[in-house]
Amino acid sequence: MQRPEMNDFYQVRDAEPDEHGLIEAALVPLRDLVLYPNMVTPLFVGRDRSLAAIMAAQSAGETVIGVGQIDSDNPEPGPDDLFHFGTEMALGRLMRMPDNTTSVIAQGRRRVEIVRFVKTEPYFRVKARPIVESTARTREIEGLMRVVLTLFEKCIQLNRSLPEEALIYAMNIEEPGWLADLIVSSLDLSLEERQGLLETIDPAARLQRVSVLLGHELDVLEIEEQINAQVQQEVDRNQREMYLREQMRVIQTELGEGDPFQQELEEIRKRVLDSGMPPEVLARALKEMDRLAIMPTMVPEVGIIRTYVDWLVDLPWSKASVDNLDIDHAAKVLEAEHFGLPKAKDRIIEHIAVRRLAPDKMRSPILCFVGPPGTGKTSLGRSIAAALGREFVRVSLGGVRDEAEIRGHRRTYIGALPGRVLQTMRRAGTVNPVFMLDEIDKLGHDFRGDPSAALLEVLDPEQNFAFSDHYLEVPYDLSKVLFITTANTLDTVPPALLDRMEVIEFSGYTDYEKLEIARRYLIPRQLEQHGLLDSGIRIDDKTVHAIIRQYTYEAGVRNLEREIANVCRKIARQVASNRTYRKRVTPDSLLKYLGPPEFLESKVEDVDQVGLAMGVAWSEGGGDLMEVEISLMPGKGGLTLTGQLGDVMQESVQAAQSYLRSRARTLGLKESVFEKTDVHVHLPETAIPKDGPSAGITVAAAMISAFTGRKVLSKVAMTGEITLRGRVLPVGGIKEKILTCHRAGIRTVIIPERNSKDLVNIPRKVLSEMSIIMVKGMDEVLSHALAPAEPKTRRPRKTTADKAAKPKVTRRPAHKPARPIGDPSSPTSPMSPASGGPSAR
Repeated sequence: MQRPEMNDFYQVRDAEPDEHGLIEAALVPLRDLVLYPNMVTPLFVGRDRSLAAIMAAQSAGETVIGVGQIDSDNPEPGPDDLFHFGTEMALGRLMRMPDNTTSVIAQGRRRVEIVRFVKTEPYFRVKARPIVESTARTREIEGLMRVVLTLFEKCIQLNRSLPEEALIYAMNIEEPGWLADLIVSSLDLSLEERQGLLETIDPAARLQRVSVLLGHELDVLEIEEQINAQVQQEVDRNQREMYLREQMRVIQTELGEGDPFQQELEEIRKRVLDSGMPPEVLARALKEMDRLAIMPTMVPEVGIIRTYVDWLVDLPWSKASVDNLDIDHAAKVLEAEHFGLPKAKDRIIEHIAVRRLAPDKMRSPILCFVGPPGTGKTSLGRSIAAALGREFVRVSLGGVRDEAEIRGHRRTYIGALPGRVLQTMRRAGTVNPVFMLDEIDKLGHDFRGDPSAALLEVLDPEQNFAFSDHYLEVPYDLSKVLFITTANTLDTVPPALLDRMEVIEFSGYTDYEKLEIARRYLIPRQLEQHGLLDSGIRIDDKTVHAIIRQYTYEAGVRNLEREIANVCRKIARQVASNRTYRKRVTPDSLLKYLGPPEFLESKVEDVDQVGLAMGVAWSEGGGDLMEVEISLMPGKGGLTLTGQLGDVMQESVQAAQSYLRSRARTLGLKESVFEKTDVHVHLPETAIPKDGPSAGITVAAAMISAFTGRKVLSKVAMTGEITLRGRVLPVGGIKEKILTCHRAGIRTVIIPERNSKDLVNIPRKVLSEMSIIMVKGMDEVLSHALAPAEPKTRRPRKTTADKAAKPKVTRRPAHKPARPIGDPSSPTSPMSPASGGPSAR
């Protein structure tokens, strides 16, 4: 950058100040520009007012004053929209541009301060005070100039946009103010920073601010240089690696060794040919290999194709484990690891027998183990695999909501993989494993799809021989897999999926079965896990029975094993501490090891009561006793239901009430009683939702007891659906309900006659200790569930004085029958005034 000669600007002289030291000149607003003295820059003029000022100044041979706009977006700035400091400029000749604007070369002369505006039309004309700068070079200024030049030199070295001529020109400037202006004009600063330096009059202060700005600019340039160096280093490394790989390829070609990538492709191709794929899958794999061979190694799709081919190779296509078809061996394995469960064991033995007779004609069954938690469903699957000599794999479906979890994602997605079915088959390594789908009843579904619908193809023998995964997009044969699913309940399993499975129910264990399981499996396992096998610890059968009755209340044995482990931990602590301990665990020592009992021996009331009947409910945990309480209160015939009763159970209560009212005359009740009495039906444990029709006869018995005053036998439990005509219909879960009564100490159970077929599945030992009463109608239920009516209390004989004092009462005719038990006017009836009002208990 060179300082232009004066003849380039028509020998324009600076304006002469008047007696007040002010000059008068035209003013040109500058947009996004600050012009410093001694600097030359082109101005692009587009506004009529600015063009008129420039033409008037050139006609008069005068200078103009350039002042920056405060707001650059203002198209027509006024006097208040301009800064108060500007620069007196000499203008060159005007040049018309293609965009209809005018360009003029301007040279800054000196700083000026605007005093006032003389006129604003047709252009701005102002009075301004010229500012005279000091040119003295003190030691401070000399030091500042050297510092500024040093920083400016470093900036030029790091910033390629700054020419080296700017440093040479700056080194030859003698005036400190001019040096500061030159360096500032070379930096990329904001308009406010440039204007602030223009308004800084003192050269020393201006150099000080310039040094700060140069330091900041130098820091930014150094960071930028580091980033550029890192990027360039990475680019150089990649280029060097590519160059070395190309050299290595050429060298290996000359030596006859070949390309490593090609060698790897040949190895993969050999694995594809040796994998035993079906022809259709083999053709697809070879096609992908051909695509992989012609692609450069640095293409991202190489990794996607390579992963796909690896999945095809790693899946088992023909490798199968040899089945052990020895029936005696399978029976021993199943019996050695599980006690009871005859249905499931017989089904597996039957499957092995058929496989032995017709190995290639029968398809693998699809079993569904349904039962309460802790009954051995998952562990039996492992035993089945051991009995058959197959691999065992398991997938938990609890909480799965995405269909892609079963079928996989399509390869268009980044990071796509096959579904859990094929992932598990890859882990199994054979085409015929025992494949357990755990917790199938806990599948969910949302906007991402329904995984249970995707399982329809997996669990259908008519379709799973050509299962299609979204990732592989080739058929895969699942027909040789022995699928076993587990569930706690079938209510949430879709009907279409349930239709494809053979359901085997796992009932809750009896106390005897739990005792045998603990003796054979649980106690030895816990003693081994706690290092107590050689300690001589012995847990008596009475102790185990006490744990079952007082510390657990379940259909399975998980909590039983947990409590046994708790006892073993307490003993292990004493053994490890070298303290004395008892080698025999007795029922009396359970208080020390396990604390106070968590469950009572029985939930059954010991006293027969009016309006209180015992029902039995089925649950996922097996079964549970359910009390039904009826209270009668004076009112208008209202019915109140409490205890979180579901819709079906509420309808059962209404049916029981309708049956009672229809049989009122037979039961000795008047119709007016129901219109004056409110009935409150309550089932305790209100935090637990209850539903189902099996409590119908229980509610009816309790309600009839409340109205007639006959007590319900406390040692009798009942279950069955009631109709309006008093018929008792069959219900489900009979086995679980009878086992629950047996566990609770109830030995008399009333069930529908049509449920007699379900007694076959109940252990004989339990049936021998129970009294099962099968009924067809409600009359039979009442005869077995309600206590006999209490005899009437005779009235005391009246004395002669009483007879004389009261008129003679006419006796009842001999032909009229006696009033039945439960008549509201009877003194013993709860509805009679003598009984003190309606009451259920």
